[in-house]
Amino acid sequence: MADSPDPWVVLSLAPAPPERVRGWFAGIDRLDLRFPAERTRAAVHVAIEDADIVIPDWSSALRVARPEVEAAGRLAFVMSASVGLDSLDVPALTEAGVVIANPAGLNAQSVAEWCLAAAFAVARALVWVDREVRAGAWPQLELPERGTAELGGRRVGVVGFGAVGGRVARLFTAIGCEVRYWSRRPRPAEEGNGAIWSDLDTLIAGSEVLVVNLALTDETRGLLDARRLALLPAGAILVDASRGGIVDLDALIQLIDAGRLRGAALDVFATEPLPMDAPVRRSDRILLSSHAAAATAESVGRIFALVRSNVAGAIAGESVASVVNGLGPIIVRRGVAR
Repeated sequence: MADSPDPWVVLSLAPAPPERVRGWFAGIDRLDLRFPAERTRAAVHVAIEDADIVIPDWSSALRVARPEVEAAGRLAFVMSASVGLDSLDVPALTEAGVVIANPAGLNAQSVAEWCLAAAFAVARALVWVDREVRAGAWPQLELPERGTAELGGRRVGVVGFGAVGGRVARLFTAIGCEVRYWSRRPRPAEEGNGAIWSDLDTLIAGSEVLVVNLALTDETRGLLDARRLALLPAGAILVDASRGGIVDLDALIQLIDAGRLRGAALDVFATEPLPMDAPVRRSDRILLSSHAAAATAESVGRIFALVRSNVAGAIAGESVASVVNGLGPIIVRRGVAR
């Protein structure tokens, strides 16, 4: 059918203030920006009925599951501001002919740099030292006793070897580490950035620093369970910038509390924001971050430039970039929003 001159309804589920979201799309013609009446599944189910385009919730608090897809008779395009798509029922959306795009690769440098910085912070106990000095102590001689260490020359394992994992390998190689990686398929040597593929259990058992950069799927949920974490060598560091639910945090805490592991850096959690009573809060050997590995001005600028340009392009009948579910890049409007 010919495209209607009526505005396209863009439903934002993003965990961001409405005024900020309006700024992303300011000046785009034929756009009717809406928000659910409240941040509940029931409200999403109602609001999505008239949506032509959805901006999903990267915190995964609001999901677009099969019931929402079935209610969204006009939905034609989902533009994710997050690389992770775990808040979406991708098969249901694809079956319905809804195009999905994400900013794959645009946050890779920022996340990779966070992984390296976080590993340094844990290895050198930087957060603990800062707290002690602010409290009036001078823990210079205590640091070797605490177990601080250099990273150069250590064996680093990278779990997941997409855009982020490849950059993680490059950064750790640059400081003299021996880097290996695991992914479902080995990459050609020229794509390995100096890293060598290994099966997962062997990789974990040989990694003095283990960096996790995986998407959350049915296959990866619980992948690093108690058995696998116990394979890590004594004094190892774990860095997780993937998604909550991949690493068994209870098992990780037990290994750190027992002195088996040097510590960990965590940017992601199964429940976000992290609950105040979360056991992971109690250890001063665990660096906690607010799902912020990608939160640099450069990364955010690249991501929301793509979000804006893809939404504008969809409305204008132009190709959208970075489609991830195998459908065509021209967004065909499925109806006229009321």
